[in-house]
Amino acid sequence: MVSGANGARLNALIEDAVAKGAVIVTGGYARGAVMPATILDRVTPEMDIYDEETFGPVTTVVRVQGADQAVRVANDTAYGLSSAVFGRDVQRALQVALQIDAGACHVNGATVGNEAQSPFGGTKQSGYGKFDGRAVIDEFTELKWITIEPENQSYPI
Repeated sequence: MVSGANGARLNALIEDAVAKGAVIVTGGYARGAVMPATILDRVTPEMDIYDEETFGPVTTVVRVQGADQAVRVANDTAYGLSSAVFGRDVQRALQVALQIDAGACHVNGATVGNEAQSPFGGTKQSGYGKFDGRAVIDEFTELKWITIEPENQSYPI
């Protein structure tokens, strides 16, 4: 990671989660700026890590029952950059993906991905507008209407 301070911050998030019932499946605590890839299972909304961006090699598992609860949990965040839905029934997965409030939702694919022709950017507190493709032009330009009238135009009185 960038600094040992980030390791200490992540350790505090993990300690809070474990004290409230989460289980470390693999990985563990940071030693300074070095940390193993870590998975925390049984994370709940009462834990600080539930809605904090970790900016480190930590991911969480929040257990849900059914697609409706999964959508509620996925949308229960101030952020919305990228998401993913996995399922055998692609049509059902697509219906779930359409309900998730994020700038991108990948069906049966990783959340990390960017294609130059596709708009990239989040919703809520994730990012500032959309980048790439036509969206970048719309986001970073302003349209202005300019007309040029002929010099010898007569104006009505």
